[in-house]
Amino acid sequence: MIRSMTAFAGGERVTDVGTLGCELRSVNHRFLELGLRLPDELRALEPMLRERVAARVARGKVDLTLRLRSADGAGALQLNPTRVRELSDLAIDLSARFPGLRTELTDLLGFPGVLETPTLDPAELHAQALALLDAVLDEFVAAREREGGKLAAVIGERIDAIARIGAEVRTFMPAIRAGQRAKLEARLADLAQPLDPGRLEQELVLSLQKLDVEEELDRLDSHVAEARRVLKLREAVGRRLDFLLQEFNREANTLGSKSVDARSSAAAVDLKVLIDQVREQIQNIE
Repeated sequence: MIRSMTAFAGGERVTDVGTLGCELRSVNHRFLELGLRLPDELRALEPMLRERVAARVARGKVDLTLRLRSADGAGALQLNPTRVRELSDLAIDLSARFPGLRTELTDLLGFPGVLETPTLDPAELHAQALALLDAVLDEFVAAREREGGKLAAVIGERIDAIARIGAEVRTFMPAIRAGQRAKLEARLADLAQPLDPGRLEQELVLSLQKLDVEEELDRLDSHVAEARRVLKLREAVGRRLDFLLQEFNREANTLGSKSVDARSSAAAVDLKVLIDQVREQIQNIE
């Protein structure tokens, strides 16, 4: 299944400590480049997050953002009554010895253990974050595949057009060769000193061989068949298609360099236009 490298997906999950939010977005890139934005509570998860994304995504510049929005009242400061009683008993004991001793409220609250925050279970929060990422990854990959399907359809149309041009060139190449043979024979006949018939035939064959594009057309057909096969693979094929486009371009250039007829020259130009259009689309494929 062809996948685009451009996609976005997001989701949320409510936990005991607040609402987790996850976003994945990506754009084109030659390799997989993953950037993470995480709250402090989830920093320890970074290696696992990278591993899970890399298992589902092969290419693209991917940004993963995880947020934790605390629930109402979650994380509120609470007094530790046991510690407060201990400090009160200590203050009463000390006041008998030091009548002028005074304790400020701010000093009391700043004493270790007086104020507490509810304990957070990191394992549970991490499990919830990973489960949320898996769900968002499913949506993210599905979005890439939907966009990839559109790209594959466009590329397939261009590949079909390339195949049609190759077939058309085959139909008029015999006429081009016949015309070139007639021109060469006429020029050789105008020579002041006639050539030996064997030598004449040899010269004709050599000249016509320089114009022969059957091999290029055969390779073009082979590239078309390979491109159609690759478009059906269920793996990342962007680099494979990019390499294949270089081979397409090579055949188009050779066809143009061997052309001695307006029809084959136009065919070579049309091929290069189509190849460039395919190359533009392939830049978006994983």
